[in-house]
Amino acid sequence: MSIKENLNTIINTLPDAVKLIAVSKTKPNSDILEAYNAGQRAFGENKIQEMAEKHELLPKDIEWHMIGHLQSNKIKYMASFVHLIHGVDSLKKLKEINKQAIKHNRIIKCLLQLKIASEDTKFGMSLNETEELLNSEELSNLKNIQITGFMGMASFTKDEFIIREEFKSLKTTSTLLKKYNSFNFNPKIISMGMSGDYQIAIEEGSTMVRVGSSIFGLRNYS
Repeated sequence: MSIKENLNTIINTLPDAVKLIAVSKTKPNSDILEAYNAGQRAFGENKIQEMAEKHELLPKDIEWHMIGHLQSNKIKYMASFVHLIHGVDSLKKLKEINKQAIKHNRIIKCLLQLKIASEDTKFGMSLNETEELLNSEELSNLKNIQITGFMGMASFTKDEFIIREEFKSLKTTSTLLKKYNSFNFNPKIISMGMSGDYQIAIEEGSTMVRVGSSIFGLRNYS
């Protein structure tokens, strides 16, 4: 099937409350344009410099989502245009995002990444670390960021029970953390679910799914 057909198949299965991020990492601009021409506007990349290059060449009404692990020293390359940063896992990174946002007179939206998988390769904060961050005076000094929700990645496993329990834990934790009150903390998004597990994620409360290979086909990393 074509990119357009894949996209329409997925969109037709999504509830209205769930937003689709088309993960375009490693894919050429022609593929992104095909999805764009089919009506898709939100795209996710995992490397800042690749995203910045695509932003320069592609339509300016595209919403660019940074979904990969965040390197503080590269935030400056996307601060002028990024729509949402998914994987923020420390106060230090929030401070750098805020610093770069000030330079462009913007408020940059972010998601806090929580560790829900047992795998060591997955990044994210624990519940205690997240509560400490949300309760800190330093966070209240960051005027140019807006924390709009949470993101998590499930374990890489075929065991549906494990995946479902991990997604459940993110939903439960996000509900628990809504008690924190700060002008720059307005959590409405739960970003969880990818090509292999997004349907389970939606059943467990996801409001944003990140789907790549089911739209664009398998990636060539060579």
